[in-house]
Amino acid sequence: MPSKAAQSDVATTRVEPTSRSFIISEHLLPAPKAAPGLHLVATPIGNLGDITLRALQTLAGVDVIACEDTRVTRRLTERYGITATLKPYHEHNASAARPKILQMLAAGASIALVSDAGTPLISDPGFKLVREVCAAGYSVIALPGASSVLTALALAALPTDRFFFEGFLPSKQGARRHRIDELARIPATLVMFESGNRVQDTLADLAAAMDGRDAAICRELTKLHEEILRGPVAALAQSAATLETRGEFVLVVGPPPAQAQIMAADQLDDVLRAALKRGSVKDAVANAVEVSGRPRREVYARALELAGEHRGDDGDAAV
Repeated sequence: MPSKAAQSDVATTRVEPTSRSFIISEHLLPAPKAAPGLHLVATPIGNLGDITLRALQTLAGVDVIACEDTRVTRRLTERYGITATLKPYHEHNASAARPKILQMLAAGASIALVSDAGTPLISDPGFKLVREVCAAGYSVIALPGASSVLTALALAALPTDRFFFEGFLPSKQGARRHRIDELARIPATLVMFESGNRVQDTLADLAAAMDGRDAAICRELTKLHEEILRGPVAALAQSAATLETRGEFVLVVGPPPAQAQIMAADQLDDVLRAALKRGSVKDAVANAVEVSGRPRREVYARALELAGEHRGDDGDAAV
């Protein structure tokens, strides 16, 4: 049995990384030199354990890691004892950094491209680099891994046979509402990113345009305070006043009902005119939204226009 002093020495021994190696559970593992070219490496979206063995081998084996924020990527490389050189590549320096990366590739370098979290090229400027690398004839190798889009889809309990990824919606209210009205017509589950300071307003806008659909709010995916809220989008919007807004959000909204077909504008006008003759604008809108498949906000605006024409013709209209 080792002495107490020997036990102490064993307990405090550190495994030191070397060039082209990585550490897992205090085991130092060699990494082969990565092949020349651009390697697109998916990294964890929160939990640093969500990294593939192939990703670790590649990050340890490349000459340079191009990353959005070196501070963020350094937390990952330090966790696994990777000593590769980190170089910033983000939307603010991309135009200047791309020619330098192409020069390194021309000299036979191996370069990994990573985003701060998840799969590169999803809502980041990496596609421009990939396009130029392909045009120059250099190899591009993709390493699949973590993705907040697919993680949210898996957790939302909504149809996944067809989905549309929107990314971030416009920050200004008018542009955001207009874009949501366009998205409401897509016959697929919708996936959107949103920041904490806008998530409540966005949920209200989604509820106004997509009332009746189920949705999910996915916050801090894979992290310690992960939270998933599911239910009708209108109910989620109503409860948003008490929503914890710190963290990263992915919003998922189910597709329109299968029976809902997008009605042509002239048909919508016919439906609204007939309903306005029978009752109020509110009732006409409720009926038209149900049968037309069009966003409530759009139907309401058109109903007001037609009600105004009706008042001009008949002198009055029920509102």
